[in-house]
Amino acid sequence: MIPGPTELILILLIVVVIFGAKRIPEIMGGVGKGIKSFKKSMEGEDEPETPQSLPPSSPGTPPAAQSQPPATGGEASKDKPGA
Repeated sequence: MIPGPTELILILLIVVVIFGAKRIPEIMGGVGKGIKSFKKSMEGEDEPETPQSLPPSSPGTPPAAQSQPPATGGEASKDKPGA
């Protein structure tokens, strides 16, 4: 059974409420690209896409600091004079 115009409008309103009006074109673009890719692969014209390289990390970023274990109460009392 094919939904009528009233049901289609109701479905569209629910989609707009869930995803928002700004995200719908992005979602439809992704669906279109997926369908196009699927059709190409079914026709046998599958060409490997060139992977996009990740941007290099900036040279000013320091390496991850090595964490030191927390000092215990016994070690802290050794540092205090008179303890």
